[in-house]
Amino acid sequence: GMLQRIGITIARGTLAAWVFRCGELIQPLINLLREQLLLYDIQQMDETTIQVLKETGKKAQSKSYIWVQRGGPPGRQVLLFTYDSSRGQHVADALLADYQGYLQTDGYGGYDPVCANNELIQVGCFAHARRKFDEALKAQGKGRAIKAGKASKGLIYIQKLYRIEKQIKDLEPEERYQERQQQAVPLFDEIRTWLDKSLPQVPPTSLTGKALYYLDNQWDKLICYCKDGRLEIDNNATERTIRPFVIGRNNWLFADTVEGARASGNLYSLIETVKAHDLEPYRYLRHVF
Repeated sequence: GMLQRIGITIARGTLAAWVFRCGELIQPLINLLREQLLLYDIQQMDETTIQVLKETGKKAQSKSYIWVQRGGPPGRQVLLFTYDSSRGQHVADALLADYQGYLQTDGYGGYDPVCANNELIQVGCFAHARRKFDEALKAQGKGRAIKAGKASKGLIYIQKLYRIEKQIKDLEPEERYQERQQQAVPLFDEIRTWLDKSLPQVPPTSLTGKALYYLDNQWDKLICYCKDGRLEIDNNATERTIRPFVIGRNNWLFADTVEGARASGNLYSLIETVKAHDLEPYRYLRHVF
């Protein structure tokens, strides 16, 4: 559209081929980024869908996936977008084959076997736990006296944890660790007592029950962030990393081929990593090419 407005007409297929070729050319840089990612012992992961029209053995309407990894040493952050046709465990196995350390994800069970096999330390996401209590609270309706309900109580507990994180976010990792031991750990003891008492009182199929059972099932992973001051309380940073891809997908809708999806993943990896380092992407890409 921009080219047409200045009187230049280039076929859409030609433009797509240029982007595809650029995505191929930067593969060596992507390999270096992956090496950098695996050097550090903290990593976050998430996935989002992508539709690929021409994919062997799959209908055009079926879902494929972009797996997003966020990590790397302080000051050398890496964001990687990797295409795969599946959301299966084998993909996580491949992406984490040479990795050791902490892995922070949502509650998706596909990460559990690879963490067990590779002895990775799983860290949960309190944003997902908070979201479930929030949904349960909203479902009860505005007109009811719900302030003393379990959904409200659970949300209040989680909000207290987030307030602690807000207060200590600018501290050094060791200081954050000490503050969490003094403030968050005693609160977790209180939450655990409340949770054990509440679980038998709520049907597990209700929204409040699902929120309580998620908190219970994910407990060890959720409280793990208190073990290391470098860890985060949630996986929101990775979700923010995915957002530009999701916004883009709302415009371009699908990838035509598997190769195009992989090239797109490479370009998103490089551009989002560049943005994370406060560099100007256009100037950087000119320098690279």
